[in-house]
Amino acid sequence: MASQLVTTVRNLHQRKGRRRRGLTVAEGVRLVEEALHAGIPLTGVVVSASFGATDRGAALLGDLAGRAVPLEEVPDRTFRELADTDTPQGVLAVVEVPTWSLADVRPGPRAPVLVLDAVQDPGNVGTLLRTAFALGAAGAVLLRGSADLTNPKVIRSAMGASFRFPAAAVEAAEFVAWCRQTDVEVWASAADGAPLTRSAPPPRLALVVGNEGAGVRSELRELSVRQVAIPLSRGAESLNVAVAAGILLYEATRGA
Repeated sequence: MASQLVTTVRNLHQRKGRRRRGLTVAEGVRLVEEALHAGIPLTGVVVSASFGATDRGAALLGDLAGRAVPLEEVPDRTFRELADTDTPQGVLAVVEVPTWSLADVRPGPRAPVLVLDAVQDPGNVGTLLRTAFALGAAGAVLLRGSADLTNPKVIRSAMGASFRFPAAAVEAAEFVAWCRQTDVEVWASAADGAPLTRSAPPPRLALVVGNEGAGVRSELRELSVRQVAIPLSRGAESLNVAVAAGILLYEATRGA
């Protein structure tokens, strides 16, 4: 019979389970280390029977024991069934992900907000959070249709950014009202937009990137003051949304 912790991990692979419990799964040595360093509450950790065989694994086990985190060891085969990766590292934690709102996102000079308009792929969403955090963005806003912030693949791709970087999931109408109330200028990425050159961005900027196939919705394009693009070589159709956002954010945060 499966333990309560193992049952919880299985349940958290479903969105409704994560919503009901307010928890998610952080898998991998680095992610568990990042959660500990960020002070994220860990309600339990599952490790494979062979996890402590490496120096890094043994060190992490000692750190977890020192913090009195509930720990359960399972056979390697059972762990592989619980893991969400092809080559699991033998450790996963049940964690409480911080809940952010628009009030936590405070754009300023050289600190834009990254807005995800229905970006569906969890790997893209996690990479976008990781990139925005690394480039000094003030936070992220996820609009309806974007991947769930607590999706374990988002958590894994964000590589710890989910634990430290304000990211709020809101409706488009709430975001539009917030922009007007806080005097945030909106720029939207668009294939037919003007090339983004290095120039002084506005004091408060929201940079919108769109759905992998449909792009930015018309409502947000109409709201935007500028529609910007990255010049591409002849024959190149587009860039991955996370790559494009990284380039645009770099230009927006390093402008003259």
